[in-house]
Amino acid sequence: MAKRISRSHIRKRIHARVRKKIRGSGERPRLAVFRSASHIYAQVIDDDQGRTLASASTVDKEIRPENRNGGNLAAARVVGSRIAERAAQLGIKRVVYDRGGYVFHGRVKALADAARKGGLEF
Repeated sequence: MAKRISRSHIRKRIHARVRKKIRGSGERPRLAVFRSASHIYAQVIDDDQGRTLASASTVDKEIRPENRNGGNLAAARVVGSRIAERAAQLGIKRVVYDRGGYVFHGRVKALADAARKGGLEF
C-alpha cells in the first residue's frame, strides 16, 4: 500500500526549494508569509544576521479586535498593511517576497497587495 504524503509535507518541500533561491539581506530583507486555516503571519527577516526585524499577524493584540476571523481576505489585507507600516518605521522600503510555498492567490496575494499599497517594493 502506498504511503500518502500530506499537503503540509508537500508545502514544506516546496518552501525548502524556494528558500534555496530567495535570501534576504540587511539592505533588502525577506518578507516571509505563513498561513494556517485560522490565521496569517508575516515577518520581515534579515537572513544575514538571522533576525526578525518586524512581524505582524492576526493574533497580534492590535489586529485581533479588528478581525474576529483571522483566516479571511480582510484579515490578510490588515496584516499586509501593518507589516508595511512596521517596516517603514525601521526604514525598510524594499523586500524580497517569500510566499512560503503557497500558491500566489487568495490570502497570500491579498497580503502582498496590501504591503505594496503600504509602500513596500518587491
